[in-house]
Amino acid sequence: MARGILITATEAAAGKTLIGCALAFAAHARGLRVGVMKPIATGCREVNGVLQSADARGLAYAAASDLPIELISPYRYRLATGAEDLAAVDLLEIAEAYRKIAAHNDFVIVESFDAIATPIAWATTPSRVKDTIDLARVLNLEVVIVARNGAGCLSASRLALEHAQSRGVGIIGTILNDVDEASSPAAETNLESLRKLTEVPILGRVRFKQPVTREILEPLLRR
Repeated sequence: MARGILITATEAAAGKTLIGCALAFAAHARGLRVGVMKPIATGCREVNGVLQSADARGLAYAAASDLPIELISPYRYRLATGAEDLAAVDLLEIAEAYRKIAAHNDFVIVESFDAIATPIAWATTPSRVKDTIDLARVLNLEVVIVARNGAGCLSASRLALEHAQSRGVGIIGTILNDVDEASSPAAETNLESLRKLTEVPILGRVRFKQPVTREILEPLLRR
């Protein structure tokens, strides 16, 4: 069975696809057969009658994967989704797609939808609403948390870590990503501060529009 990893984040647009593509490229460069998934994707565009996800395609290109989009991303939407759309999401269907991908690859990278606690499968009662941690449990995967580096990073990171830990999901580590060109005092101190606040490995910081370093990728490739 293939090794796998699920990449999630403290918030939307924190840099999940950046990390996923860098990891996919590095794994492929090492000779691994790499499968990728973006199970739920929004902002898709129709190309030749098929909804295409830029994130899913980016992951596939980085991994040199020719898997069909229907398998990589079973749930694709043109616009932002609401409770009505996500009521149709079936985690078991995603798990079946994952198993098919894993059967023919050595390493599978799954990129989550939105942020770690964002609902991905709505239900009629709050207790049955599912999020990324539920998906990680269904797929039996550990998670990597990408945090947007800046003001509020420490709080968001701690909440994300506590959410995963409270559900018994393993955390490989946290990556801080600079999504803004202009730095700030918080961005310059968050890395060391977060290391003092948690025993979860803080894998490193990705500078704005800079490559993801080997020091960050190595612990992920060893999983």
